[in-house]
Amino acid sequence: MSDTNVPAPARVTTPAGVAPTGAKPALHEEPRKLDDVMLAMDVVDTLRHRTRIVDMELNEAAREEQLVARLKEIYGAQGIEVPDRILKDGVKALAEQRFVYKPPADTFSVKLAKLYVNRKRWLPATLTLAGIVVAAVFAWQVFWEMPRASEWRGMPNEISRVLAEGQALAVDPVVDAQLASLAAEGQRAVANGDRDAARTQLTALEAMNERLAQEYDIRIVSREGEDTGFFRQSNDNPGAMNYYLVVEAVAPGGRVLTVSVESIEAEKTERVNIWAQRVSEPTFNRVQAEKRSTGLVTNDVLGAKARGQLEPVFDEPVPGGAITEW
Repeated sequence: MSDTNVPAPARVTTPAGVAPTGAKPALHEEPRKLDDVMLAMDVVDTLRHRTRIVDMELNEAAREEQLVARLKEIYGAQGIEVPDRILKDGVKALAEQRFVYKPPADTFSVKLAKLYVNRKRWLPATLTLAGIVVAAVFAWQVFWEMPRASEWRGMPNEISRVLAEGQALAVDPVVDAQLASLAAEGQRAVANGDRDAARTQLTALEAMNERLAQEYDIRIVSREGEDTGFFRQSNDNPGAMNYYLVVEAVAPGGRVLTVSVESIEAEKTERVNIWAQRVSEPTFNRVQAEKRSTGLVTNDVLGAKARGQLEPVFDEPVPGGAITEW
């Protein structure tokens, strides 16, 4: 059977500009243009600089249309045409303080950022200070701590060495025993970690060795303009007099030495190159008579100290004791 007599389906047409039935409307609006944002910002800026307008219009609760109309006059006077929606957006932005800069909260991260931004101001001084501190620490380590640590490590051997040197010089067994006692105290201090005590004992050993190594005559000073002797009242016995001769230690080559002398008045040992030795009254009178007769003291050797001995031996009996100031 032929289908030529079947009518064709009806075609429905939609008028131009009318959406088809059932079609979904557009869901997203047209993006805001950058020019619009810039214009709104300019409106806000104009309002800020025209504070009189804002005070007169907004503070008096004027309608938005009045303020917009006033803004249109301002822009119109400049030959600029701004749409109403831009003006309204600007007024709204001013009210919301949309374009007002609000500094961030002063958090730790913000502090770090400010430090980084200002690094040209504080970094050079900080680096200089850090360099000074590093140099000071380095110098302290090299010139103080390392030598001190090295000295402490070598302290036991140093005490043993100085002891052997002193015992080789000493001729008196009593002095030998004194040296051994000092060395034993020093080694005990090292074992206990007492640096000061160990150093004190080593210094005492070295001082004894220096005295043992010295060799000199105790000569009476008879140079012009200098005292040869004097006497004064005794501190211990006010009714007695003490007699002193001024002397010095002269080495075999004629060099005047600095020696350790214990002062009976100051009650301490001092290193001096001239001192007053207490003598008996007859010895004092003999030297005084010779000095008055010839102007010099010919027999000027009062005693001598030999190498290996701690104390000098006097040619004439002396009461003992010396002073370093008079």
